[in-house]
Amino acid sequence: MNRRSSLKTILATGIAPMFVPARLLRSQTAPSNKITLGVIGVGAQGTGDMRAFLNHADLRVVALCDVNQKRIENAQSILKEAYGSADAKVYSDFRELNRDPSIDAVLMALPVHWHSIPSADAVLNGKHIYHEKPMGMSIEEAQLVRAAVRKKGVVFQFGTQQRSDMKFRWASELAQNGRLGKLKEIQVGVPGGITAELFPKQPVPASIDWDRWIGPAPFTDYNVEKTKRHFHENITNFSLGMISCWGIHHLDIAQWGNGTDTSGPVSVEGSGEYPKQGTCDAVQSWKLRFEYASAAPVTFANEGPDIIHGAKFIGENGWVHVRRGVIQASDEAILRDPQNKVGTMPIKLQESLEHTRNFLDAIQGKAKAVCDIETAVRSDTLPQLAAACLKAKRKLTWDPAAENFGSDAEANALMKHRPMRGEWKLPVV
Repeated sequence: MNRRSSLKTILATGIAPMFVPARLLRSQTAPSNKITLGVIGVGAQGTGDMRAFLNHADLRVVALCDVNQKRIENAQSILKEAYGSADAKVYSDFRELNRDPSIDAVLMALPVHWHSIPSADAVLNGKHIYHEKPMGMSIEEAQLVRAAVRKKGVVFQFGTQQRSDMKFRWASELAQNGRLGKLKEIQVGVPGGITAELFPKQPVPASIDWDRWIGPAPFTDYNVEKTKRHFHENITNFSLGMISCWGIHHLDIAQWGNGTDTSGPVSVEGSGEYPKQGTCDAVQSWKLRFEYASAAPVTFANEGPDIIHGAKFIGENGWVHVRRGVIQASDEAILRDPQNKVGTMPIKLQESLEHTRNFLDAIQGKAKAVCDIETAVRSDTLPQLAAACLKAKRKLTWDPAAENFGSDAEANALMKHRPMRGEWKLPVV
């Protein structure tokens, strides 16, 4: 049977499977009513996000962009499996994709050093943007993307998917509603950095444009390991390290449960250790503390016996700890009524059941993006402040209203983006 008759049979008989394949549902939305999506970056994260988007009947992936031909071919095979053909346009230059008038929205999932320029360019071309975390390599870059979103009025969704996970929302509601008593501290633990040998220079394969892969970052010789997320997220040419790439996830939840989505800390203090040799040179271990004017302090460290992985909200009357797939509390009674059906928690946070679905609903005017640009920049500020503190090697005082370090010129210089290589520069908003 073809797709349409197959779905009609399911509906007519009333005997439906537990799971209806997305390919059947997808065929029921007219092409003219579908949101068209271009994907910039089809590595591991990009294809993972793209698969999530493929589950929605009202969306069609119509364009792919990457400088690695092998990754393009892999993405095309995924589209062929989903759609029956891989007829999406292929670009090697994100600027051409962003200027394609047939594209409504863009998924940006490039390495971190590439995050701000393509996203700002997409927004300035009127595209809605699903922007993988973190915001970029500097506070200035995050603020520039925000300025573009504010100017164009498009929908922005940050790739902090934990906001669409019931357990993280539940923990944040428990913290905000006083079910733990007054919050005394929030502990955030994430994986630390890694070490690696010094990767030797290798010949650049014909399947990758290595100069374009490096883009605005300082030049470095090619080695295939550098193209792997596990490594390039721990190399300072391309990333701030796990303090940002992993840190943003749980620091975002700390902000949510602390009730500080529209504000931020007033100071940061701490220290860190770096690898002494090898290609991976991003911070390996750290412990920092954010103080707030009228909210609980946040202790942020690489995970270990003292501060474990996840976000732990500690109150006067108990604690709740949440990580992916798990929520625990000092007393099981704290975890009663997770859906708040009996009104035990008057403060209700926005509910999102799936991150890509929420993004599409926001484009269609049915919902607000659960991690919009304003929230994203505020959350992303924390790992940026952490990185700045480690570079300055001293306590820094932050003004969350002005979003700067006040009269501290040395610290304010750390907000700026680093010099960019070649033709690359931040777009003008």
